[in-house]
This record gives sequence, structure tokens and C-alpha cells, in this order.
Amino acid sequence: MTIGRHIHEATKRLTDAGCDSPRLDAELLLGHVLSLNRAQLLARSERLLSPDEARTYQALLDRRAQREPLAYIVGHKEFFGLELETTPHVLVPRPETELLVEQTLRLSREIAPAANVRIADIGTGSGAIAISLALSLPEAVVYAVDCSTAALVVAARNCQRHGVETRVRLLAGDLLAPLPEPVDIVVANLPYISPAEMPSLMPEVRLFEPQGALDGGDDGLELIRRLLQQVMRQSRRPQAVLLEIGAHQGEMVLQIASEILPEATVSLMRDYAGLERIITVRL
Repeated sequence: MTIGRHIHEATKRLTDAGCDSPRLDAELLLGHVLSLNRAQLLARSERLLSPDEARTYQALLDRRAQREPLAYIVGHKEFFGLELETTPHVLVPRPETELLVEQTLRLSREIAPAANVRIADIGTGSGAIAISLALSLPEAVVYAVDCSTAALVVAARNCQRHGVETRVRLLAGDLLAPLPEPVDIVVANLPYISPAEMPSLMPEVRLFEPQGALDGGDDGLELIRRLLQQVMRQSRRPQAVLLEIGAHQGEMVLQIASEILPEATVSLMRDYAGLERIITVRL
């Protein structure tokens, strides 16, 4: 069959499997097999696949039809204009998290105009946030913390890929505990899913992404609460804490932050889809 026919058949199969973007997924998987981008696939739509290419493509389609995330199948995901290695040891980077990076950059330039700000990315996973910040703020000190050593291995490879391995300092441990010094900004995309929400998650998330990076405890906010408590106990507190939250957690997190840090100014930001997304705590 030709490239065009393979994509047509694959789109039907992924549609039947319930995938959100079946045509795009079909094209990206075939492009991965053939080392072609989408424009090149279109230009070569009449090209025949070899038997080996067709078998490889079908094997990848089998995985996607089982709802394995595309990023795990092809091994990478774009975030903030960067291509990041993505494995089942880390969450797939989400576009909405880019807003967290944008807000951190804005605050860092306000807090330290010379860009020599110290930032801690808590729950770094693939290193997406830390690497984006390090590349945008060449003079910054960036710590990237995770309790998963497997995730830190992936983050280390991503740091090397983007040339920031000497500027992003990877630390294993619980939230703020591993930090060797006070920081100016804490940014965190921590687990915020409650057990009651787990069954409603898409299969890609529920069945394949690391549960430890999703489970936020009984109400989904256990780690956020503990992080803010650690901030409260520090003798020298950061000037700002930025938290990614679930789409309906804004009011609860505002209340938690105000109770733990009553002297702070706490605000909520919505993402580009209008959903509650970021809590900023100014100290």
C-alpha cells in the first residue's frame, strides 16, 4: 500500500480505538518509521512502503490503539520549543505547563533583573520546566528535584541533550528537603489527582503514565499542602511559589495557601483554555 493509503487505514483504526487525534497520530507514527515530517509524507503520498516498514508501522499502531501515549511510542515530546526524551518513567509534558514556565520567567525578571535568580523546580520529571528556565535564564541557578531516581535519569539525558547539564542541578529527595541553599522562586507541577478522579482519566494517563506522578493523596492536594508547609518552616523563604493545579482546584488551593502562609499574597491564573491552572504565592 502507499503512504496515503496506510494513513487512511490507520486513521480509521485509531478512530475506532477512541484516540483523540487519529489522523495526526497516524501521520506522526508513520513519519517516525520513515524519518519524514508531515509535509514530506504528504509530498510522497504515492510512495509504497516496504514490507519491513509496513510491519514496523503496524506494530506501532497496535500500541497506539491500546492507548499507549504517542510520546512513549516515539520516545520524545515537544515542550516550550524543545524536544525532550519521554519515557514511561516520567509524565508526558503538557502544553498547559508551558504557562507555568512563562509565569516563572516573568516573576524571575521582576525579582532579579540581572537574571541571576535561584529557582527550584520541584517534581521535575523529564526536566521540562528546569531546562526551559535554564535556557531562558543563562545566569540563573536552577535546581531540579524529584523523588524518583528513574525520572532523574531521564532528566539528566534531557539536560545533556540541551547543553545545560552543568547548570541544572539534579537532586533526589522529598520536595524542598534536598535543596542546599535558599532559593528565590519555587515552581512545582506536583501530583494533584485524587483517587476519586483516577477512573475518569483518559486511558493514556490512567494506564500508562507513572502513578506516583499523578496521585496527590486523598483530596489530590497532599503534596501541595506539604510543600507550602515546608516553605512556611524555612528561615529564609522564597519570594514566590508557583504551583500547577487541576482545573477545579483553584478555590481549595487558594484557601490552603492563605491558611499556611497568611502573610502571603495569593492569586489564581487560568490557562489559555480558561481553566484554573496556576496558583502564585508571593512572599
